[in-house]
Amino acid sequence: MRKHVSLLLMALMSVSLVLGGCGKGGSGTPGTESQAKIQTEVQTEAETGDQTIVQSGDKTAPDQASESPSGESSSPAPESGVGGELNTGSGENKLTCQAAIRVGSLKGPTSMGLVSLMDKASKGETSNVYEFTMAGKADELVGKIANGDLDIALVPANVASVLYAKTQGNITVLDINTLGVLYVVASDDSITSMAGLKGRTIYMTGKGTTPEYVMNYLLKENGLSASDVDLQFKSEATEVASLLKQDSSAIGVLPQPFATAACIQNPDLKTVLDLTEQWNILNKDSGSMLVTGVTLVRGDFLRENRSPVADFIKDHEASTLFAKEHTEDAAQLIAKQGIVEKAPIAQKALPYCNIVCLTGQEMKNALSGYLSTLNEQDPKSIGGQMPGDDFYYMP
Repeated sequence: MRKHVSLLLMALMSVSLVLGGCGKGGSGTPGTESQAKIQTEVQTEAETGDQTIVQSGDKTAPDQASESPSGESSSPAPESGVGGELNTGSGENKLTCQAAIRVGSLKGPTSMGLVSLMDKASKGETSNVYEFTMAGKADELVGKIANGDLDIALVPANVASVLYAKTQGNITVLDINTLGVLYVVASDDSITSMAGLKGRTIYMTGKGTTPEYVMNYLLKENGLSASDVDLQFKSEATEVASLLKQDSSAIGVLPQPFATAACIQNPDLKTVLDLTEQWNILNKDSGSMLVTGVTLVRGDFLRENRSPVADFIKDHEASTLFAKEHTEDAAQLIAKQGIVEKAPIAQKALPYCNIVCLTGQEMKNALSGYLSTLNEQDPKSIGGQMPGDDFYYMP
C-alpha cells in the first residue's frame, strides 16, 4: 500500500488550489503576441502531468490510445469549421461553426467531477458532442483558451479573474466546480481550531499564491499574527507529505487527494482541520465561500452558442452529482482516466474534494466574496481589480 501511495504522490505533484470568435479567428480573440503575453502573465498554481485528449465517441481507453512523442493523442482534434454543425435536437441548439464543444480541465478534483460526463460523451449519450482535454498545468489551459483552442475550461478561481482582466472581459464564469480542498493534517488531534496552531510550525505549498492568502486570512481572522505561526513553504505537496511521514509531530496543510494519501501512508496522521469549514464559520452571513475551481467559457463562444452552453451546465451538474452519490463507480472512472492512480484512494478522497456545481446568484456571492478576500491581500492575484458583473453567468 505504501508503495502505491508513494507512486500516487509522485504522479500527482503540486495539485493546485490553487485561459476569442469561434475557433481562432473570431472577434475578441487576441493576436499571437497577445496570446503569448497572456499565457506568460497569468500566474497559476500548476499541477504536473501529461495532457490527455478524450473525444466523444472514441471507444479507445485512454491508456490504450496511441500517443505522439509530445504525449498528446495522435488523433487530431477537430478544427473549427470542420465537421459541420452540431444538432442537439432543436433548431437553436446548434454550435455555430465546429463539431464539438472543447472542454479543458486539470488532473485533480476539477476533473474528478467531470468523469461521468466524459464517460457518457464517449458513448454518445449526451446531446452535445464534447472533446475533453486534461492538462497537468493550468497555464496549458490558459494558452488554449487565449488562442481559441478551448471553449470551456475548469481552472483555479483566481486564474479565471486574471484571464478576465487580460482578455478585456472575454471570460465568463459558468459555475463553481470545486470548493476548498485544503486540510490541516497532523497526528495531534488536540488541534480543533485555528487557534490551536499558535506557536506551531506548519508545512505547506503555495508561497505567494492562494493557499498562502487563505491561510493568512484564516489566521488573522482567528486572532493570530504572522509571528504566532511559522509557515514553512515547500515547492511540492510530496515534500510536505514526506515530512509528515518522517516527523510524527509535524503539521502540514495539504490539498486533496494528497491529504487522504498521506493519512493512508501513515495511520497516525489525520485531518484535524478542514479549511473550508473554517472559512464558512467566518463567512456564514455573507455567502462567501472558499473556492478552488471554477468553470469558465470564452465570452464570444457563449454569445454564439447559448443553448449548447446551457446544456453543458446541465450535463456538468449531473456529472458532479454522480461523483458525490456514486463514489465507487466514480472512483473507477477516475482511475481509468488516470486522474488518481488507484480507485480505492480516489473513492476515499472523493467525499473530501468538495466537488460541486454552483450557479447563478449563489455562485456569484460565493466567488465574489472569495475574490474580494484575495484582492485585499494582493490585487495582482485576481488581475489587479475585482471583475465586473459580466464575469458571472446569470441565465
